[in-house]
Amino acid sequence: MFPLLAMLIGGLSAAERADLMVVEKKSSSVGFYSSSGRRVAGVAVGETPHEVAISRDGRFAYVSDNGVLWMDYEGPGGNTISIVDIARRTLAGTLSLGKFHRPHGIALDPHSSRAFVTAENPDRIVLVDLDSQSVISDFDNGGSDPHMVSFGRGGRWGYVSNTGSNTVGIVHAVTGELHLVEVGRAPQGSLPSRDGTTLWVTCLDDGRIDIIDTAARARTGSIETGPGPNRVVATPDEKLLVYSLQTGEAVGIADIEAGAEVARIPLGGQPLSIALSRDGAYAFAGVQDRDQIWIVSVPERTVVQVIDTPPGTGPDPVVEIGTYFPTKARP
Repeated sequence: MFPLLAMLIGGLSAAERADLMVVEKKSSSVGFYSSSGRRVAGVAVGETPHEVAISRDGRFAYVSDNGVLWMDYEGPGGNTISIVDIARRTLAGTLSLGKFHRPHGIALDPHSSRAFVTAENPDRIVLVDLDSQSVISDFDNGGSDPHMVSFGRGGRWGYVSNTGSNTVGIVHAVTGELHLVEVGRAPQGSLPSRDGTTLWVTCLDDGRIDIIDTAARARTGSIETGPGPNRVVATPDEKLLVYSLQTGEAVGIADIEAGAEVARIPLGGQPLSIALSRDGAYAFAGVQDRDQIWIVSVPERTVVQVIDTPPGTGPDPVVEIGTYFPTKARP
């Protein structure tokens, strides 16, 4: 647990304790859940939030208020980032993006208060300052439908998945210098390695994860997966990739060194997100259209718990904010 967050919530009773924070897309809220699956609190945010990033000290969650349910829907959408105080479970502020609407992916600079945000209307990548709650600048993302974004290790480059044009845009965070790398169809989630040399990118329509050499700015290989990979994370030792398979209705696990999928754990619906507990033992997948969170043991490669969220919440990303432990087996 983040030290500051542990101090702030340490006095909560077991009944009040929240171990998971969930972006509830359909109900335009952020929910706080105990390990047993009880929703202990909620915070209203902007309309139809999609993604979330957590501050380095664990105090704040930054939520993109996209404004439409699916990226292929029409409509202007929202233009704000909601800032949630995690320990107090309150809305701490709202960052306006001005003319940039339908924010989606958000990635924090590991060395400053800056963040990259993708905007779908118009297509841009927007650099913001979270402390001053203001837009710094915006850059060309080099393609259509910018979806998810990752910040590179040194805080100099952002990697944006251009879902509509099958490229990853590599954008300099100061100058806007742009390089494009061709990848598989419908790239979505991405993950930089800890040393910054590699970027893994899920390609939804090709059923694979592409591997990019960030220095060479080139695709160097792929890992074949089940159908519809959309988000990807890595275990703390960076031996395994864990990813959500949207159309495959599963969580997949791949061995990085072998470059191959080694497990596929079926779920009861289409996951739109994936996240790991800090120790890498559990994977959390939001199954939006079933109002459920499915939790997988990574070492055991089995489902250990299904949390039913209130009807109509539409859970998407899930973040461990306490210490999760499974308390209820799959029904």
